[in-house]
Amino acid sequence: MLAADLPRRIAIIAGGGAFPLAVANAAAAQGCEVRVIGLRGFAERALRRFPTVWADMLDPGRVLAELRAIAPDAVVLAGNVTRPGPLAIRSVFSAFRNRDELGRILSAGDDRLLRGVVSLIEDAGFRVVGAQAVAPELLAPAGVLTRSAPDAAAEADIAKAVELLRSLGPFDVGQGAVLSGGRVLAVEGPEGTDAMLARVRQLQRRRRLRLDGSGGVLVKLPKPGQETRIDLPAVGPRTVDRARAAGLSGIAVAAGGVLLLDRPVLVRAADAAGLFLVGIPA
Repeated sequence: MLAADLPRRIAIIAGGGAFPLAVANAAAAQGCEVRVIGLRGFAERALRRFPTVWADMLDPGRVLAELRAIAPDAVVLAGNVTRPGPLAIRSVFSAFRNRDELGRILSAGDDRLLRGVVSLIEDAGFRVVGAQAVAPELLAPAGVLTRSAPDAAAEADIAKAVELLRSLGPFDVGQGAVLSGGRVLAVEGPEGTDAMLARVRQLQRRRRLRLDGSGGVLVKLPKPGQETRIDLPAVGPRTVDRARAAGLSGIAVAAGGVLLLDRPVLVRAADAAGLFLVGIPA
């Protein structure tokens, strides 16, 4: 049954990965009418189980035209896309933003670009909401979710990672970090979590770093002040696979601030790998 505070019809502008389908399934399960605008070259074909149209990421006119045809109560942006180059960004935004705003979008980081995307859609008269507004059950709960729990050393690394990520937030630097034995091994940049974990693994193979005896931890938090309607961090079963391959002992995420994709599968994968998964205060 549709909850009173949920939009009746939603349009999901879908990029790559499993996240858009997870949002669509969760919203449909709550009674929302789901329509999808798949970004060509990114969105997965599995989304076709819902009414789907396709558009190019660099064709905002087509995206907005499809939104007008759908007439949704709310728009959700979900999934991964590759950031276009400056000339492509200019072509997308030049018809909608003034010159000063366009310059800020071109010269700033991902947060400014994402806010520009939201503004573009809102300026056309649509309401943009976060995935958590239509699929709140995807948000990480507080507490330990797995059979394993962080030990004292891991707890100390988690606390230090939280302090680090909060201090880096104003610089538009990543949403994750890997620590071991009090040492910062990696901070997530534009390459994303999977690539960061692969880098940690490669550094170990090349004997450039060694994990503490208890392993290391991956910590994921939303950046302070980030646009949470479009860019909440997420972890899924693939994150567990990458963390295990990197020799880590567990994953800590902000409760209520990080999305868990395929949670039952995610928890089973973490248990099978002997990793802990814990929701910590945001």
